[in-house]
Amino acid sequence: MMCCGRSLDSPCTLALLVGFQFAFVLYFSLGGFRGLVSVLVHSSEPEFDYSHPHDVYTNLSHLVAQLPHQTGPTGSAPQLKDCLVPSPLLVGPVSVRLTSPPSFEEIKERNPLVKPGGRYRPPDCEPQHHTAIVVPYRNRQTHLRALLYHLHPFLQRQQIHYSIYIVHQSGNSTFNRAKLLNVGVREALKEEDWSCIFLHDVDLLPENDHNTYSCHPQYPTHLSVAMDKFRYRLPYPQYFGGVSAVTPDQYLKMNGFPNQYWGWGGEDDDIAARVRLSGMKIVRPPVAVGHYKMIKHKGDQGNEQNPRRFDLLKRTRINWHSDGLNSLTYELLSKELAPLYTNLSVNIGEDPRQPPRKVTSPNPEKPPHPASKPNKKRAEGAVVGAVTTKATKIEAAQWKSPNGSSVVTEKTAVKQEVG
Repeated sequence: MMCCGRSLDSPCTLALLVGFQFAFVLYFSLGGFRGLVSVLVHSSEPEFDYSHPHDVYTNLSHLVAQLPHQTGPTGSAPQLKDCLVPSPLLVGPVSVRLTSPPSFEEIKERNPLVKPGGRYRPPDCEPQHHTAIVVPYRNRQTHLRALLYHLHPFLQRQQIHYSIYIVHQSGNSTFNRAKLLNVGVREALKEEDWSCIFLHDVDLLPENDHNTYSCHPQYPTHLSVAMDKFRYRLPYPQYFGGVSAVTPDQYLKMNGFPNQYWGWGGEDDDIAARVRLSGMKIVRPPVAVGHYKMIKHKGDQGNEQNPRRFDLLKRTRINWHSDGLNSLTYELLSKELAPLYTNLSVNIGEDPRQPPRKVTSPNPEKPPHPASKPNKKRAEGAVVGAVTTKATKIEAAQWKSPNGSSVVTEKTAVKQEVG
């Protein structure tokens, strides 16, 4: 025990100092306590190699060749078997194209099975999931092309029935993401009895097709748990931004999103609070699965930081029953079934705290698409058809608050000229 002397020059003391330094470096190189635990304790999370991603269009080419053209004795299509869950077409990590996305025409050529309105149904089996993708949008055409190029094959490989809704805020008023999501949910449910609704930012691209675009039957789901912007970590426990999923019942139970968040920030924290206040909780996929890449961009004009967000968040507990789906008002200007998505152009009003902006055109930078020139009859027919489709879980014209009190009807108008 010669090394246990008190001298700093003793071998024991030097060994302890070196050992502490090594442990200190190891601790921080592994990302702190959680990283150290993940090394010492076997993790139950799945493992994926993101250094060798697959092309996002992998496994789709054979679907066109296998279309069920055969018909039965009576001329009807043969009954399809249920799609397998999980889908046998999944490949795991996929490459993400962040720059120079293809044109709408090229994207359509790569996705021949996608129907007008951005709809898809597996041709060789009966889907188990029926999902509406709602995307709030304004002046992000490059981002929209990147999303459509990536998301269509991503979802087709999951063998789900889906449609993509682009909710375009017309005019030059302050951007209101939360209100646009409310509008998109309501309009999507007028068309079809979707079992799941995805609230999806236009600049986020999923990196792993095992991140299934389906809903948890009981609780709202936050999908974008590991974004490259945050070094593939959840920034804080209650974060609910980017990509999330709810059933229509869950969305109604928490009264949807608030309508008062004009500008950037705050609405995601508000909706996370609503989840808790309505007696639910947030569920998430494993971090190894919920990888997303964000398209880098500068701040948008008209979507500046919301100075009222902290004051509004303080009042969420008081306001969530009265501010949401049951207080939603908007004007539907047009609805078009583009080849790759359903375009909803809406007027959601003005930020009451800001002076009116000068409107340069009634519908600036409407997302173009590879279709023939839009005509007035088609747009009007699409709007009328949306209202007269089969009944949904949530009525098209009226919404009750969670406590069963007020009922507010929307105003819907058809724009006389489209484009």
